[in-house]
Amino acid sequence: MKRFLVALVVVFVALCALAGERRTLELPLDEAIAMARVRSVDAAEALDELRSAYWEWRTFRADQLPEFIFKATAPSYAKQYSTYMDQDGKYTFVGTNSLQATGQLSITQNIPLTGGKVALNSSLDFLRQFDGGTANRFMSIPLALTLSQPLFSVNTMKWDRRIEPVRYSEAKAAFLSATEDVARQTVAYYFTLLMDRENVEIARQNLENAERLYTVAEEKRRMGKISKNDLLQMELNVLEARSALTDNLSELKAGMFALRAFLDLEDDVDIVPLVPGEVPHAEISYADALDRALTNNKFVKTMMRQQLEADYEVARAKGDMREISLFVQLGFTGTDSEFSQAYKGLRGNQLASVGFSIPLVDWGKRRGKVKVAESKRRVTESRIRRETMNFNQDLFILVERFANQQQQLDLARRSAEIADSRYHTNVETYMIGMISTLELNDSRVSKDNSRREYINQLYKFWNYWYQIRSLTLYDYSTGGDINVDFERYVKE
Repeated sequence: MKRFLVALVVVFVALCALAGERRTLELPLDEAIAMARVRSVDAAEALDELRSAYWEWRTFRADQLPEFIFKATAPSYAKQYSTYMDQDGKYTFVGTNSLQATGQLSITQNIPLTGGKVALNSSLDFLRQFDGGTANRFMSIPLALTLSQPLFSVNTMKWDRRIEPVRYSEAKAAFLSATEDVARQTVAYYFTLLMDRENVEIARQNLENAERLYTVAEEKRRMGKISKNDLLQMELNVLEARSALTDNLSELKAGMFALRAFLDLEDDVDIVPLVPGEVPHAEISYADALDRALTNNKFVKTMMRQQLEADYEVARAKGDMREISLFVQLGFTGTDSEFSQAYKGLRGNQLASVGFSIPLVDWGKRRGKVKVAESKRRVTESRIRRETMNFNQDLFILVERFANQQQQLDLARRSAEIADSRYHTNVETYMIGMISTLELNDSRVSKDNSRREYINQLYKFWNYWYQIRSLTLYDYSTGGDINVDFERYVKE
């Protein structure tokens, strides 16, 4: 029994130890981006916006199809008094005690060409009077064709058929751009953490070297080969290295938390970013990037939608200057005290009306609305021209920067290699007394700065790369447009 309890305690302690252990995750840049596209809050927000746009598009498409409607009131009971005027013009109160039920089945269809609506209806009404004996009445309308048509006003359905496809295309392009922006954000967090880790490693190496050189300097001081000032400088280097390591460890924890939260990882995961070894090579011209951006980017679709909406507002303001509507109903009706007889001996049931509202004097109110809509359209057109110019300019600058970045990256890589080799050589040279402390410190600073600059140039490259992908929605590494199965995304 004691052995069992001891074993149980050992297992419990082991489980607690395992539960408290931290996990290390070596995470390349491409895997971090793939994880962010799925798990980050930004990606979830982009997907929700796409789903919202998708269902708005589905609603628009459904509005173009026939709609089947069944309406019923079963039953409606009334026992009340109401006023009644007889033939002499005298009023009296008449009591009613009745039960009613109605049912109607209709098929409606919008007419995009004219903006009207046509409906095919069939209805049945039932009435039972309880006063003066029970009496039933049925009224049937087996078939009735109804047309409602506004005249001379704006055809909203026609404009919707022009605007809504552009709106949904804009939403899809916005989703693709958002996923590339998620990649850019991942690059920013990733290289921040990578730089923090690099600073920690640099600080640790500097501290080790500073401590080793300080030990050597103490020995040289005892031998009288260096001055006390040089020895104090070496001690100061050790203290500065320890302080730098403490600061960099704090920055590392902050960068780790930021990337871990962005990727929705657990708090016990320590991410180890890896310096990307290979970068994609692509020759990107401004003309090609602009052509693909004008074809794929949401910006162009947004400008097109805003122009269409401005045109629609002008058309609606002009249509509101007068209101004329047509209503026509053709069908048959029958009535009887028995249900079966209500569908026999049918009689015609026709209704036609034309209503209009034409302002005689409105002091220029409606015409003023037209002028306001036209002015807003001109403002929209001017804004579109300005934003198009800015978009083209920003894309040109981005392409030029990316074209130079490959060379900058190669130069930074070579500079880091030279500075690192020079520093290690100077360390050995200093230990045999061939160079001064000042020269050694200078080579150390140059080595650290060159390493940081290489990481920074890597960040700029990947940032430009995903920025170009976001604007053009084109993958220059594979030579194809960036696209996804939108139906699968919105239905997951």
